[in-house]
Amino acid sequence: MTQELAADPALGRLADAVLIPPFPGSHAPDWICAALGEGLAGVTLFGGNVIDRDQLTRLTGQLRAAAGEPVIAIDEEGGDVTRISHQTGSDYPGNAALGAVDDVALTQAVYAALGADLIALGINLDLAPAIDVNTAADNPVIGTRAFGADTALVARHAAAAVAGLQSAGVAACAKHFPGHGSTTLDSHHVIPTIEGPLSLLRSRDLPPFEAAIKAGVRAIMPSHLRVPELTGDLPASLSYAALTELLRGELGFTGAIVSDGLEMRAVSETYGIPETAVLAVIAGTDLLCLGRDTDQLTFLAVKSALVSAVREGRLPGERLEEAAARVAELRSWTAGAVQDHGSAEGRLVNAGASRPDLRSPAGDSPRAEPPADREIEPPADREVGLRAARRAVIVTGSPSPLGRPLVVQLEPPANMAVGSVPWGLGSWLPPGATREVSTDLGPEELPVISARLLAEAAGRSLIIVVRDAHRYPAGIRLVETLLAARPDAVVVEMGLPVWRPSAATTYLASYGAARSNALAVAERLGLARR
Repeated sequence: MTQELAADPALGRLADAVLIPPFPGSHAPDWICAALGEGLAGVTLFGGNVIDRDQLTRLTGQLRAAAGEPVIAIDEEGGDVTRISHQTGSDYPGNAALGAVDDVALTQAVYAALGADLIALGINLDLAPAIDVNTAADNPVIGTRAFGADTALVARHAAAAVAGLQSAGVAACAKHFPGHGSTTLDSHHVIPTIEGPLSLLRSRDLPPFEAAIKAGVRAIMPSHLRVPELTGDLPASLSYAALTELLRGELGFTGAIVSDGLEMRAVSETYGIPETAVLAVIAGTDLLCLGRDTDQLTFLAVKSALVSAVREGRLPGERLEEAAARVAELRSWTAGAVQDHGSAEGRLVNAGASRPDLRSPAGDSPRAEPPADREIEPPADREVGLRAARRAVIVTGSPSPLGRPLVVQLEPPANMAVGSVPWGLGSWLPPGATREVSTDLGPEELPVISARLLAEAAGRSLIIVVRDAHRYPAGIRLVETLLAARPDAVVVEMGLPVWRPSAATTYLASYGAARSNALAVAERLGLARR
């Protein structure tokens, strides 16, 4: 423990009250349990914390045993971004598929089902939905995570997604304010800039956040990107003008502002993680996420930096108290969700049972109870994800019966937000029927690889599976080369169908690569039974 924390334990507890650090492994380490008992707001879970559902339920039960109703957050968007199903792929299609169907009742039902899954596993804050308006086709970080490129469409589905999650008792966190959809850079690596006047941001990117706020979203996550007319040289995540003046003042948001990962290079390379945390809270952030690869030492450094900033007068103590109070309100709401929906072990809290002691960090007054008129939906239909994925598939041409199919699957580079999650049609094919090829092919490799694949496909049906093919010129050249020799090949796009090969006589698009999307495609191709 640093000297600053030892000298002022009350201020240290106040800093704890705005932090949700990660930890490695499938069991909470002693330092996490001890910190929760001392007032830590909660934790953020990642794929490395999840082995299976039984283990995850035990883990969240362990966390609750340490501290009443802590924030237990996870980045579970469904679709391509999944943590609870990172070993198999999600049972729920992502936003692009839901936007393609454009049925807001379906979107709400899918998110309600996802929320029911999370609440049963003991998770109470979902860092979703992504409500960016994806107007940049080459966007490397949003893509299928967005409902689409039309502002009105995204706004109506943003409201439906928030309503669905929160009807299940899981707090929703709409992201990435003020909108990450028009960028062509990934804020995991660099700081992107939204080009154009502030009036364009207001008309194009802000309406989905206004819709989410109107729907009662409990949390909003700002993005690490610049909006020159609004934030100057600062990213929105560290901008008082963006968070306090625009989001709180103009848009009227009263819930918790939750940071994106403080370790993301867009901010950490310039300021370092501890200073980024201080600047974020000064700007208006209430709850600080530390990314997957940060450790206990990073957590302690951030906590110490917050304490030092208050003692130095850079961070007003009132601002830290305000942040802690908003987190306390969020925790009170989620405690009500446990009462309404049952604990992680599936037990309903008796109506007459005492509530956990969820007092403010100062310990002077109980937190506000969740709204009495909050409507709680019955458990959602667990098959709704597959039904939604089926409706999203578009088919051009008539797939012929497949004989001994060979699947050529073009593998794009890894995406930090998505992580390593299985995708494609391999689950419905015999072993050895898939050939994975990198989209990063050199000119000298193309003729060699295409010749080899065509030789292997001789006398067999050929299926070419791509993912955001428009972003990879070498992959496009390979697809065109294969189709020139095999115009009967089936092309399946499992990302955004921006590019479609003109030579393809049979083409399918799923608007996502989740397991549910893949199964829907496999059914249409006759590889799996409906």
